[in-house]
Amino acid sequence: MPRILIADDEESMRLLVARAIAMDGHEIVTAEDGAEALEILTRDSGAFDLLLTDIKMPVMDGIALALAAARDFPKVVILLMTGFADQRERASGLDAIVHDVITKPFAVADIRTAVADALASRTSD
Repeated sequence: MPRILIADDEESMRLLVARAIAMDGHEIVTAEDGAEALEILTRDSGAFDLLLTDIKMPVMDGIALALAAARDFPKVVILLMTGFADQRERASGLDAIVHDVITKPFAVADIRTAVADALASRTSD
């Protein structure tokens, strides 16, 4: 069962994504911001298959989180989410470490497909 860490400062989005992904049988852990997500990654020695993080968050944003996660836990696949075009632009230079960027709002089916695709990329490495 794949383990997925979701980081989003918006509780309703965090719960929606967690419920949607749990439908596919994944183990879900959530964090309210990038700093908390990095603490969880570090505490669990990077024992996650996927990091799904919003870009725009307080304390530590998703890009800083992605850079730290890629450096410290290179086997974790990273998927970013954003509702802001300028944030998507910031992520465009991270192709080497980020699997994809999903634009909010998205349908439940879209996030499930994106997660399945990201997890499939991990097994093909």
